[in-house]
Amino acid sequence: MKARTEEFLLFLLWSYDMASRPTFRNLTDSFESWAYRSGLQRLVEDLERRKFLESQKGPKSTERLVRLTEAGRLRALGDRDPEKLWHRAWDGKWRLVMFDVPNERGIERRRLWYYLRQRGFGCLQRSVWISPDPLTEQQDALKKSSPNAKMLTLLEATTCGGESPEDIVASAWNFNEINAHYTDYMNVLENRPSGAVTNLATANAMRKWASDERAAWDLAASSDPFLPQKLLPRDYQGMKAWQARLQSMAHAGKQIRSFKP
Repeated sequence: MKARTEEFLLFLLWSYDMASRPTFRNLTDSFESWAYRSGLQRLVEDLERRKFLESQKGPKSTERLVRLTEAGRLRALGDRDPEKLWHRAWDGKWRLVMFDVPNERGIERRRLWYYLRQRGFGCLQRSVWISPDPLTEQQDALKKSSPNAKMLTLLEATTCGGESPEDIVASAWNFNEINAHYTDYMNVLENRPSGAVTNLATANAMRKWASDERAAWDLAASSDPFLPQKLLPRDYQGMKAWQARLQSMAHAGKQIRSFKP
């Protein structure tokens, strides 16, 4: 999805409580209407076709009411809802992906590393990756091919040598780096323009900050496996950053709703 479209979804999301599903609202004379006046109708229609938006005519002929669908809300959040992920259950089992891809197939090995990182797996060793979640997607993929246990093996396991979940998490994920990204993100939140958005200069400043905020959150979230809450380290900064984001977006929503082009 293009950055312009993602920003538009975020503007809709910010207009309401990010933790709930937005209700219908009017686009006329709003901040996002100004920001995306060029091609706005095509953009809304495209998002409707993709089931990210629902719309209907407003009380006045010039009004168009829109709202995010649940799919649109999730897409605006980067396809992962932290609250739901933190509160999911864990059955106490670890899922392991073990592989031994020959050196001459290095491109395939790097693709596999990228695939696992993108899905929040932790690296115990270069060829042993771990997750607290069932490997349904990976199992389905293997069913479509001829499994080769020498190259790729999926396992469910529990520890038996006295290792605690904290030990496993600390070995598989770099939470020092993850926390550093969240600290940087909260510094970006501190730079949100203050006061009402009353003219083009303040609107442009808000839009610039919004772009920086989205980039900083994406960087932090992309490194975070969003583990179940019972597995999170005590000094984990993700929840603190998420609450700060909710508060900042609520304030930003009030600011952009005050804009009159």
